[in-house]
Amino acid sequence: MQDEAVLEGMRLTRSFGDGDSRSYALRDVSLSVGRSEFALLMGPSGSGKSTLLNLLGGLDAPTSGVIRYVDQPLLAEDDDGLTAYRRRHVGFVFQFYNLIPSLTALENVTLVTEVADNPMPPAEALELVGLAKRANHFPSQMSGGEQQRVAIARAIAKRPDLLLCDEPTGALDKSTGVQVLEAIDSINRRLGTPTVLITHNAVIGDMADRVLRMSDGRIVDIRTNATRMAVRELVW
Repeated sequence: MQDEAVLEGMRLTRSFGDGDSRSYALRDVSLSVGRSEFALLMGPSGSGKSTLLNLLGGLDAPTSGVIRYVDQPLLAEDDDGLTAYRRRHVGFVFQFYNLIPSLTALENVTLVTEVADNPMPPAEALELVGLAKRANHFPSQMSGGEQQRVAIARAIAKRPDLLLCDEPTGALDKSTGVQVLEAIDSINRRLGTPTVLITHNAVIGDMADRVLRMSDGRIVDIRTNATRMAVRELVW
């Protein structure tokens, strides 16, 4: 069930070019994200999922439309404001881990906490994703799934108000992907962090509160689950 909205996008359009050469990545999309919601964006490549996620995270600005965070508009022309929004409120997890090879897992997480307003201890963030015993290992000494969980710990260590995940299991095999999804699911359930996750895998839909299916830059279907399944209960 969706709680009071923490983030809203209203009639969002993202286009490129002018006149007859104009192309659209998003077309008149409206959505909201509840305060403790777990939402999935699904659809084929090129359907607008990553574009929408980037707008919600303040990484890009819409050509038209309005994004409101806790009733405050994110102004496209205010670069400092968007930077502050990303830094204070948003945690990002991408398909590729982007860890610094010369730093341990703990040091990679610590980097984020040094610029956050109210961070959790880095060791606590690693504990939340099940990697307390790997804190002093370097990325080269860790599996892909472990590196992705470090990336999740890094994202949540600043206590974000919103967690955005773009294909976090896309480069992983099934069993490793399950571990990563369990970590993200645990963060959402235990901390109440609203989470939006992009995936191509329809099976994952049953672990979410809502599934928003996209096609050709639009949200074409929304499915609400009465109950959420645990990751290990999903039929792969």
